[in-house]
This record gives sequence, structure tokens and C-alpha cells, in this order.
Amino acid sequence: MKIESQIEKISSFQHLELLAHQVVEGFISGMHKSPFHGFSAEFAEHKVYNAGESTKHIDWKLFAKTERLYVKRFEEETNLRCHIIIDNSSSMHYPKLKENQNFFENKIGFSVLASAVLMNLLKKQRDAVGLSVFSDSYEYYAPEKGSDRHHRMILNALEGLLEKSATTKSTDTITFLHQIAEKIHRRSMIIVFTDMFQSGNEKALFDALQHLKHNKHKVVLFHVVDNKTELNFDFDNAPRKFIDIETGEEVAVFADNVKEEYEKQVEMYFKKLALTCSQNRIKYIPVSVNESFEKIVLTYLVEKQNFG
Repeated sequence: MKIESQIEKISSFQHLELLAHQVVEGFISGMHKSPFHGFSAEFAEHKVYNAGESTKHIDWKLFAKTERLYVKRFEEETNLRCHIIIDNSSSMHYPKLKENQNFFENKIGFSVLASAVLMNLLKKQRDAVGLSVFSDSYEYYAPEKGSDRHHRMILNALEGLLEKSATTKSTDTITFLHQIAEKIHRRSMIIVFTDMFQSGNEKALFDALQHLKHNKHKVVLFHVVDNKTELNFDFDNAPRKFIDIETGEEVAVFADNVKEEYEKQVEMYFKKLALTCSQNRIKYIPVSVNESFEKIVLTYLVEKQNFG
């Protein structure tokens, strides 16, 4: 079920929808070769038949192949409402991409492509999707809908995030998570992509995340980082100037002098985030821009199955 080779094959393409489709198809193809039961290629267009349902729409051809009863889905069916939230602050535009790098190798590009991948799955399953984008302002909002036109509109908004330059924008996560929570009225799965670089009151931040759970919403938090430099602090020991890309603050250090303490503090922070999310029944998933999208897809599929 590895997606890395699939990404390598299609990295030359820049069309977001095509790229997302290829990632999903690569994942589904891998599922056929894996022992991970419960999902298959048929999940896209069928649902399992439940006793008591009408037999009118059973796919008998699929039954002949699988010896399991599946019912065909129809376009008007919407089984899930999903709202995707993307942090577009300046820190999400790290690391700065070199000329030969793919757009999804920094945090905002990774989050955009991951969102497009989830949208592809939602579209296949006739589910509704909405989008919110925030930084130091509430930049974009689209409610949850399932039409092709709506998907196209959101994909255009996502593509726009890749085209914008990384101007110095701080993060007002707390304010805008509260505002987004107030907009989502019908029970939904809420998926957040952020690097959690929010200074200030941690309790207020988790109060805002908890607010997203009102009306029995399910919240999945993808904590997006660059493992190589942000987690492992992998720099040589030449003198370096580190710049806070949200505030512009600068500090000059030798990496080796602070590496051990830095990694210790980051590990503690990640553990605290994981624990606090667990206590608040928020699904916490750290993901790195150096990884494939398999963790994103699997988390979504498992959480959808548990979303009753």
C-alpha cells in the first residue's frame, strides 16, 4: 500500500485534481494486494447491503465476483458531511521550495494535496465537502455540498493557495476556529491541517478545538511538520541565522549547540498535544511533508467507518 512510487511517477504533473486522483487510485490498487480487509475498490461506488433493505439495487454482478451483497450508490445520496480547515499562516509555507522540488514538499502544499485527495474520496462516495482557510484573517469559507460545481470551486480555491506568495502572516487560530465552529450546524467530520505554531494560551487553543466538536462533530487534527528540520533539527554546525517567518524575529546560533535541547522540547510538545487531544477526544495525527499520503487516506477511511 505504498504511495511513494506513485507520487514519483506523477510528480511532473501540476494539475491538482489529476494528482489527487492518481494518489487515490494508487492507494486503492495497493489495497487489493494487502490483508487490510473492510475496504476495497468497490467502496467508491457501492455500500454493503444491510438486512431489511430493498433488494432492488443489489449489484448481482459484483455478488457473483465477491459473494458479498453490495448496493449501488446514487448521486443524490450523501452519507457524510466533511469540513476541511487549512491553516495558511506564513509558517505553513515552510520549507521554502527549491526550483526542482514538488509543491507538496512544504507544509501548505502537502496540506493542499492531502485535502484534494480527501475530496476525491468524498466525491467518489457522494459525500458533501466544505472548506475553511485562515491565517491572520478568515480567508475563505465554503459550506458542505456535494455537487461537481462545488468541488470545482473548492479545488480552484486550493490551487489559489499554491499560487500566493508567503507574505508575513501570523496565526490567529483561536479566533477563527471559534468562528468556523459557529458556521457548521449539521453533524460533520471536521479535518484540520495546521502546524500548531500558535503562541499564547494553550488552554484557549484547545477550548477552540473543543468548540469544533459541538453538535457531535468528529474532529481529526493533522499536525503537519517537516520532520527533517522541525522535529530532528537536521542542520550542519555552520553558524546560521534562524528567522521566525511569522514575526520576522531573528536569532543566530550554531545548530549543534541547541540541537539536544531543541529536540527534547519538541518531543515534549508533541506528547503534550497528543495527550490533550486524546483527553478531548480529538483524533491527533502528526504527519510530515517527507511522508506519503497513505496515513491521511487510512485515517480518513477508518474514522469514517467509526462515524456513526
